[in-house]
Amino acid sequence: MAIQAVLVPDIGSFKDVEIIEVLVNVGDTIAVEDSLITIESDKSSMEIPSPVAGVIKELKVKVGDRISEGSLVVMMEVGDAVAGAAVAPQAPPSQPSPARGEGAKIASEPKSVVAPVLSPSPLAGEGLGKGGSSPDFSKAYATPSVRKFARELGADLNKVKGSGRKGRITQDDVKAYIKDVMSFGGMPSAAASGNTLGVAPMPDIDFSQWGAIETVPLSRINKLTGEFLHRNWVHIPHVTQFDQADITDLEAFRKQLNEENAKSGMKITPLVFIMKAVVAGLKAYPRFNSSLDAKGENLIRKSYYNIGVAVDTPDGLVVPVFRDVDKKSIMQLSEELKEMSAKARDKKLKPADMQGGCFSISSLGGIGGTKFTPIVNAPEVAILGVSKSDMQPIWNGKEFAPRLMLPLSLSYDHRVIDGADGARFTTYLAKMLGDIRRLLV
Repeated sequence: MAIQAVLVPDIGSFKDVEIIEVLVNVGDTIAVEDSLITIESDKSSMEIPSPVAGVIKELKVKVGDRISEGSLVVMMEVGDAVAGAAVAPQAPPSQPSPARGEGAKIASEPKSVVAPVLSPSPLAGEGLGKGGSSPDFSKAYATPSVRKFARELGADLNKVKGSGRKGRITQDDVKAYIKDVMSFGGMPSAAASGNTLGVAPMPDIDFSQWGAIETVPLSRINKLTGEFLHRNWVHIPHVTQFDQADITDLEAFRKQLNEENAKSGMKITPLVFIMKAVVAGLKAYPRFNSSLDAKGENLIRKSYYNIGVAVDTPDGLVVPVFRDVDKKSIMQLSEELKEMSAKARDKKLKPADMQGGCFSISSLGGIGGTKFTPIVNAPEVAILGVSKSDMQPIWNGKEFAPRLMLPLSLSYDHRVIDGADGARFTTYLAKMLGDIRRLLV
């Protein structure tokens, strides 16, 4: 037995490329053509095979190292017959050597290497598994050895979430998937089945390497809201319909009411009129006043009209619910909005104050912007975003006249509401807000 240095063979145009995977460990017994490392350039990846059989005695590289042709990869203990020979054998042996857990393989010709494989393109022979066929792993981001490993175990790589660099699937990922499937009675759990959309985790970056930083913990509300919104965004197919309402007359009436009630301190905002218009819309289009059951098989229609309004607080966004909006006057809603907003900013809202909503409104009119895409507040099926109104020249049939236009952004669950109804709903809202006398009809 002798110690043989194994070098990187001719790898074509690959130069100074990064090692993204080390596929062997010290003490491993490997056969000719067993893969030692995986390298990756900007556009493709390639496994480097062993030209000789033997036992790994020392690793000379690690993940992240950059190599070229002739770089030292491992030191290997080989038989006396090949000691001192060229890195690549000069002729194939008469009998195949046993491969490490992958069956027998034939030795390569001189300077033979595995051809570069564009990841995640299909591999040569990908469809030639047991029985002449195998699952199509063409879109799976995995090395040839992992693909082979998955085929041998019967694992569907398309459902395995990769934990490696750039989301690459490793052998450990395949093993974890198999274990997860077995644990759930043959059905993969959310993680194993890819319900996380196969998105790799965010990298842990040390931002201090570029300058001074300060780490500020998220508030409890920020954390809870983030989880809630992320869940809704992932599970609900969102569509957003944009429109605008002419609120010139509404605004004139609102200012008149505020002047009449100046002594009482009552201040009426456009939001209460929007709440009343939304209720009218829910009555005209009952599908918007519904929720899907947990299985997504039944639609639960509601006969009450509770409207949630997003409130911006120093600790984050909260959505108190205003109950029975259809039964309350503009004045009552104005007073309740004032009280509930104060409770939200003073952290005095109770859990019951934020439950039971049918539809939500997120108003940014006091801040600015022209339009945005609000996230549906599940289990509701729609949410209305309101941006800042502005004066625009609108053609009235004879001439352009200045009108105060309010941008509307309606996001809805496309499983429940189709595009035509989404457009009908915003058109109806615009009509109600354009002539608030219609709210009395």
